[in-house]
Amino acid sequence: MKENIKNKVLPLILSVVVVLLDQITKVLVVKHIPRLTVWADDAVIEILGKYIRLIHVRNNAIAFSMGHSLSQNARGILFAIMPLLIIIAVYVIYFRNNEFTKTQRWCICGILGGGIGNLIDRFFRPEGVVDFIDCYFWGIFGMERWPTFNVADSAVIVCGVIFVITFLIQIYRDSKKAAKNKEGKNE
Repeated sequence: MKENIKNKVLPLILSVVVVLLDQITKVLVVKHIPRLTVWADDAVIEILGKYIRLIHVRNNAIAFSMGHSLSQNARGILFAIMPLLIIIAVYVIYFRNNEFTKTQRWCICGILGGGIGNLIDRFFRPEGVVDFIDCYFWGIFGMERWPTFNVADSAVIVCGVIFVITFLIQIYRDSKKAAKNKEGKNE
């Protein structure tokens, strides 16, 4: 029982680390990089030439600026209240479920940390979520640059991909085990 609690509580460190890194980087961006405008020559800081740049933009919608045309009230409900309720629900499921692997628990906490990081912006930055990592995308999908993102977004994507991979591996192993058990019963 004690080991089970430790396995559930320890990954919460990742949630805290993601939120702290996300908010610290956003504070630094807001303080040191002017908001991107056509007239701001110093608004783009090249890290690896045109491939990775730091810029300061705000997103009052969700991924890829979806929902930017909604009213402010609708955005508040859809992009702040609903995610808050979802984050609470996922934490409840996280603590009640004993089936997640250790890796899946760490991934869930990384995803939730990213969600909380962006949610903080939605509640306390009326201009929108601070995004600042700008990457060249070689024209793939007709996009020269990938939509600008932040540390929270990175945590959600990286941990989400790892979670899905571990989930698929788990399904594959379970199906092989079931096939082997079925094979053993037929003999």
